[in-house]
Amino acid sequence: MSVLNRKKPKANLHQHYNINLQIGFIATLIIMIAMFRVNLNFSSDFEITVTEQEVIAMEEVIRTEQQLTPPPPPRPPAPEPVPDDEIVEDMFYNLDTEMDLDAPLDLPPPPPPEEEEEEEPEVFIIVQDMPELIGGMDAIYQNLRYPEIARQAGIEGRVVVRFVIDEEGRVTNPEIIRGIGGGCNEAAIAAVQQVRFTPGRQRGRAVKVQYTIPIVFRLQS
Repeated sequence: MSVLNRKKPKANLHQHYNINLQIGFIATLIIMIAMFRVNLNFSSDFEITVTEQEVIAMEEVIRTEQQLTPPPPPRPPAPEPVPDDEIVEDMFYNLDTEMDLDAPLDLPPPPPPEEEEEEEPEVFIIVQDMPELIGGMDAIYQNLRYPEIARQAGIEGRVVVRFVIDEEGRVTNPEIIRGIGGGCNEAAIAAVQQVRFTPGRQRGRAVKVQYTIPIVFRLQS
């Protein structure tokens, strides 16, 4: 308290604070009113003259379209020279009008006689005299060999062989119609090729005859 009492009254800034604030507001208001009432239009002798701009008229340019001309048509091919028609010269023959009717005529030789082709003998299936197996079926079975493979495998059955008997009674072109395998088919053909037949005859002439024969393979118990 002793320190505050020692201050001087002039050094106290808060003593006239409100009065000074009101005076400042009034002064500011007067200045603003004066600024709005002052005439800001300054007269000057300087005049700005605006010259009218010269208008230049532009001519409208018409756009031209370029027309494409089609190319000229190709030239036609040059005509090939055609040879003139051959002119056949007339040929004159000096013919002797005098003919000897009694003279022999020159005739070309006759053609040679055609050789008759020998016709292959036809293979018959049935003829008047059918072929016969010489020695019967025993002749085939005597030549038949039972294959060891078929024997061990127990293969049995019938093999049908078809062949052609020629004019001399021999077996030709054998083929298997029905087989059982195991080498029996080959054994049957080999047995048939070793036998002979009496040739078949048609109208007393020996002919080829087609023949079919079955061969039975059976194991003996």
